[in-house]
Amino acid sequence: MRPLCPADHRTLPSSRQPTDAAAAKRAGAEVRVGAVQYLNTKPLVHGLATAASASSPQASRLTLSYDLPSRLADRLTAGSLDVALIPIVEVFRGGWRVITDVCIGCRGPVMSVKLFFRTAPQRVRRLALDEGSRTSAALSQVLLYERFGIRPEVEPLPIGSGPEATDADAVLLIGDRAIGPHGGPADRARQTAGSPGSFQLVWDLGDEWCRWTGLPFVFAAWAARPGVSTATLEPQLTAARDRGVANLAAIAAAEAPRHGLTVPQCLSYLHDNLHYHIGPAEQEAMQRFRQLTGSLGLLGTSKPQSHSPASHSPASHSPHSAQLPHNTRTTASPLNEE
Repeated sequence: MRPLCPADHRTLPSSRQPTDAAAAKRAGAEVRVGAVQYLNTKPLVHGLATAASASSPQASRLTLSYDLPSRLADRLTAGSLDVALIPIVEVFRGGWRVITDVCIGCRGPVMSVKLFFRTAPQRVRRLALDEGSRTSAALSQVLLYERFGIRPEVEPLPIGSGPEATDADAVLLIGDRAIGPHGGPADRARQTAGSPGSFQLVWDLGDEWCRWTGLPFVFAAWAARPGVSTATLEPQLTAARDRGVANLAAIAAAEAPRHGLTVPQCLSYLHDNLHYHIGPAEQEAMQRFRQLTGSLGLLGTSKPQSHSPASHSPASHSPHSAQLPHNTRTTASPLNEE
């Protein structure tokens, strides 16, 4: 696959650790960690729970639970999780602290985030957004506005519903629903001419962003609540990612049948379509995306918002001040992705 975005320079962000009494109180306590059940998360949690229980006494004890990306952000806000792999747009909204250089990202086509059009993009008036998505929902609106100057009315596509459940001009699907042996359920619907699922055009949103900006894209990252000490957890999360990336073939062999993929298709998705490191280019991409979502007023809520076509003006204030990775230092990596 030809590279569409600048290469990652393998840098590791320094982390801002809380120093207050609450952090000290929680040091050594069991950490409640939330992740996503999607295929793209498997390399990030490979052996995480079992490795934690068998590691040194200094390692964090953790409980690992799974949920939808949008719900993980809500649970972090509610305090029922301490650390979660959350949509990057929720990092912006909540001002969460990003920990480690681990992410779910891409440098080109991502395969599992697709926008299906029943009409030309510039003619879209209604946009149905997969209810399990938040970052991709914002990305869809950013690309439509920045490239075509439109702000469609948006509506939720309930979790578990296919594209045939709506007659919106464009439909966003993410995760396992967007992939499959022939591109997922949405692709099969697209082949049924004249049906509510008949589509003229399909955007891979990772590819569209990378071509438009020349930057990679970060969909999700590990984030922590204030007052939660992650000094011992961060190396565990990084090690889990490294184990997962080193064992992509085994993960693909185990997961492919569950997702209707052949093993080579699954391995190609995990190895060629996804990227798992935050480097300088990813940091720049996150800052760019934060500015664009903030200027469109997409950071004030987690729910889809209806918009009337309007002229765009830059935001007069900065988006929510999430603590993104910064002050990086170069580190060697034995992994050679893409």
